[in-house]
Amino acid sequence: MQANSLANAIAQRGFVLVPDLASEGEGQVQTLLAALEAARDSHGARKAGSGVYAIRNVLRIEAVCDFAHSDAVQSVLAPISEDFVATRGILFDKTPGANWKVGWHQDLSIAVRHKIEVPEFGPWSQKAGIWHVQPPREVLETMLTLRLHLDVCDESNGPLRVLPGSHTMGKMAPHEVKAFRQKTEPEICICPRGGALLMRPLLLHASSPATAPHHRRVLHIEFAGQALPGGLQWN
Repeated sequence: MQANSLANAIAQRGFVLVPDLASEGEGQVQTLLAALEAARDSHGARKAGSGVYAIRNVLRIEAVCDFAHSDAVQSVLAPISEDFVATRGILFDKTPGANWKVGWHQDLSIAVRHKIEVPEFGPWSQKAGIWHVQPPREVLETMLTLRLHLDVCDESNGPLRVLPGSHTMGKMAPHEVKAFRQKTEPEICICPRGGALLMRPLLLHASSPATAPHHRRVLHIEFAGQALPGGLQWN
């Protein structure tokens, strides 16, 4: 996709699919999978039965950090902003033992280094030892999330559904979400192995349980577009 087309899609629709971001042929996907498998017993891992369905704080893993700063990733970020910094990484995996449903929502929390009370930031929470807080709309509007698919994601394994254009509405109350849903047709984000979805955090998105559950490993990396006020620092 040309740089202008990519930037326009993010601005107008709030998301874009990049089908060949990571090279499976050169082993990039396998390198990431091996590194994430080695982290399955880390403090940030979440398990269901004998399987791991999520791992937080994966930017601490060298292979993941290298990918976040790779030329391939920077080539799709640069047309949108040259100021992006990777701030949070999570692995998600839908399996037969952890086949969840997520209703329509926006991603409203960010990961920060320390808890410092700043006007318009809150509420606060801790996840896997890291402070998280909800910032004002203006911060979220400068951010971008990259979701790299480490497995083929088709309609059978609970793909993400999105509502185009909802990222322009700011933080939405439940009645606003309902109204937007009624007038907007959702799009299903089918993605090949090694492909990626780029999306704004304020884009309304949801996913259903997989109808044929198998691995649906997604590497979720958030990029910040500006510094934080009041002494707050990105994690």
